Amino acid sequence: QVQLVESGGGSVQPGGSLRLSCAASGSFASIDVRRWYRQAPGKERELVATITSAGSTNYADSVKGRFTASKDNAKNTMYLQMNSLKSEDTAVYYCNLQSSIGRIYWGRGTQVTVSS
Repeated sequence: QVQLVESGGGSVQPGGSLRLSCAASGSFASIDVRRWYRQAPGKERELVATITSAGSTNYADSVKGRFTASKDNAKNTMYLQMNSLKSEDTAVYYCNLQSSIGRIYWGRGTQVTVSS
């Protein structure tokens, strides 16, 4: 059974930084795409960042230039470095993996709160 565990969330002041991690365990086919989503209270879940198996990245306009997605294949771990955080970045952040056979896996989420 595949399990994804996020960590690194917390509370930070505006302008601060956090680094989220998502560790995958279990048996699964190779990973094609890794994604980070977030969901703020009262809002729909939104795609924040995508990183392909080749290392190509794509970001939501709202986080471009501030967030950086990366991965460590040897550790089956993906990361989201978040800098210059704003109050509107407050949300639960989820990692998402899409395997080469199309299966989707979700983590349980980690809370990020940006407040003064």
